[in-house]
Amino acid sequence: MRTQTFFKVAVLSGLLAMTGCASKVAAPDQYSGFLKDYSGLKETTSATGKPTLRWVDPSYDPAKYDSIVWNPVTYYPVPKPSTQIGQRTLDELKTYTNDKLKASVSQRKKIVTTPGPHSLIFRGAITGVSSKNEGLQFYEVVPVALVVAGTQMATGHRTMDTHLFFEGELIDAATGKPVVKVVRKGEGKELNNENSPMTFATLKQVVDDMATDAAMFDVKGQK
Repeated sequence: MRTQTFFKVAVLSGLLAMTGCASKVAAPDQYSGFLKDYSGLKETTSATGKPTLRWVDPSYDPAKYDSIVWNPVTYYPVPKPSTQIGQRTLDELKTYTNDKLKASVSQRKKIVTTPGPHSLIFRGAITGVSSKNEGLQFYEVVPVALVVAGTQMATGHRTMDTHLFFEGELIDAATGKPVVKVVRKGEGKELNNENSPMTFATLKQVVDDMATDAAMFDVKGQK
C-alpha cells in the first residue's frame, strides 16, 4: 500500500512537472530489442501522413528483388492479458495485423515460403515498452505496447490516449543484412476513462494506416 501511494504521487508529480506535446514517434527507451540495430533511424512522414522512424540502406533497389518471405507478425515480448486488454483483443489485433500487412506486401512482391537469390525476408512485431513520462502523458508498464497514456490526474480530462508500437524490417536473403527498418508509434482511439476496456476497434485504424503505407512505400520519395 505504501509503495502504491508513493508510485501514484511520483506519477502525479512527473505529470505536473512536464510541459509540451508528446512525441509522435517512439523514443529510444521505447525500443523493444526486436530489431538488432536501431542506428540510423530518422524521422520521416509516411504516405498517409504519419510520423515514422525509418532507415533505408542507401544501396537498396527494390527492382533487384522479386519475392518476399513472410514471417508472421508476432508480439515481442509475448503479452499477458489484463482487465484493460483481454486475450480476445490481443488475438484479433495480431490476426488482423498479419492479414492486412501481408495483403499490402503481396501487392508489391510475390509472397514465397522459401527464399531465392532475389528475395527479401520480412520480420515484424507489435512491441513492448518500458515506463515513460513524456509531455503530459504517463505510460503504464505493460508487457506489450498497447499503451494507455492517461492525462486525467494532471489535466482533469477523463479520456485516455492509446498507442500501438510496431517494429519491422526487410532483410536481403542473400546477404542476411537489413535493407529497410521501421519503428512506428500509432495513435488509436481515445478511451472514455481508465476503466474502459481496450477493444480491437480502438487500434484498428492504426493497422489500416500501416498497411496502406506498406503498399504505397516509395524508396525514392521515402514514403
